[in-house]
Amino acid sequence: MILNPSNQTQLIGHDDLLLTLKNLFDENKLPNKILFSGQKGIGKCTLSYHLSNYILSKKEDFSYDLQKFEINKNNKSYILVNNNSHPNFYLINLKEDKKNIEISQIRDMISFTNKSSFDNEHKIIVIDNLEYLNSSSANALLKVIEEPNNKVLFFLIYDNQKKIFNTLKSRCIQFRVYLEKKIKNKILSSLVDSNFYNELNNDFKHYYNTPGEYVSLYNHISNLKTNFKNIDIEEFIKIIINDNSFKKNTYIKDNLIKFIELFFLKKINDHKSKKKIYSQYSFFLNKFHDVKKYNLNIESFLIEFNSKLANE
Repeated sequence: MILNPSNQTQLIGHDDLLLTLKNLFDENKLPNKILFSGQKGIGKCTLSYHLSNYILSKKEDFSYDLQKFEINKNNKSYILVNNNSHPNFYLINLKEDKKNIEISQIRDMISFTNKSSFDNEHKIIVIDNLEYLNSSSANALLKVIEEPNNKVLFFLIYDNQKKIFNTLKSRCIQFRVYLEKKIKNKILSSLVDSNFYNELNNDFKHYYNTPGEYVSLYNHISNLKTNFKNIDIEEFIKIIINDNSFKKNTYIKDNLIKFIELFFLKKINDHKSKKKIYSQYSFFLNKFHDVKKYNLNIESFLIEFNSKLANE
């Protein structure tokens, strides 16, 4: 399954924060530059879509349902946003084939903000993956958010395990987005096979923290054509090396270092000689960072790491 925040019509676990933001908007006190921070896959973007729909649909039929915290699929704004055609809504995200959010995307957004809003209502700009702004695009964004315009709302979203420019952070009001464990499991059971979490190997349970991360893992493991109950972290790494997933699968490429960290985390907990494991972990972690920093051959690195797995 593909987890797309724009069509997640049910909000679970973030209702208190949504109510807080809704009340601020109704009282004309909502900051026009909001920074949503939290772990990847925790629901930051989904929350921003629900807040956007509440604002955009207030005067429409099938407006946002605050009793159920649900977007009505017949709502006009919901349909237009999903078709990328809402006159008062603009989304910026990292393009699939790019390493950064480019300055041209920011310039296009600025052109959008300079146009008159439809029905003189609020315009909403959602920028996801803010951590992928480069210096040029960050400076361009900084200039526009510093201009006083209470009719334009910026909802900026970033993974708090990564860094963003302090100049942007200092100009926004930050809301940290999180979930309790029981709520995470409730969300997960609504998104994937209800047995997935219960039958998932503990290697992954002890590491993964957000519904979005679990869904990505579920998608990949489901394509392996093997019983995911039998897959521990060692077996999983062997599979992704041997089938060359690290070359062609975006999810694997983005999370490769996490799997290596998880492998060593398990070894540290199980192994008597923790000093030796820490030394190996430090060696491979530094080597991986060099591969990324200097654009070295990732395959050579993984052959060496796979050799270590074979000798365990």
